[in-house]
Amino acid sequence: MPKGTGLAPYITVNGAAEAIEFYKRAFGAEEHFRLEDPDSGRIGHAELSVGGQLLMVSDEYPDFGALSPDSLGGSPVKLHLYVADVDAMFARALAAGGTELRAVKDEFYGDRTGTLSDPFGHTWMLASHREEVSPAEMQTRWQEMMGG
Repeated sequence: MPKGTGLAPYITVNGAAEAIEFYKRAFGAEEHFRLEDPDSGRIGHAELSVGGQLLMVSDEYPDFGALSPDSLGGSPVKLHLYVADVDAMFARALAAGGTELRAVKDEFYGDRTGTLSDPFGHTWMLASHREEVSPAEMQTRWQEMMGG
């Protein structure tokens, strides 16, 4: 098994070349390679590193079941990325073209987290870990937050 690939998101977008450039600007992604369709120019497969982890990206290929959030009307999946400075990375991602869904704030589970949508319909949760919270304490904080 290749190093760092226990679980690697493989996302489909409408405009993979543009998405790769966004991920470079927004998250400091490093592109390893891409496979381009010589006839259509679409990217059939690309591999990036984001935060030291593998992220695979492709354009839509409906014949192979590869559909983007644009075609599906959204995606229920969130990509969670831990970073050293969530406030700075969140601002960087917004400046690159992301859309804020939830402002950065301290959360009950010990992370400082913000949520944004990239221009290609994928949701990203950016976080910095601030505090170790036991499962029991997390449950207590959750109940308090939910009014119970």
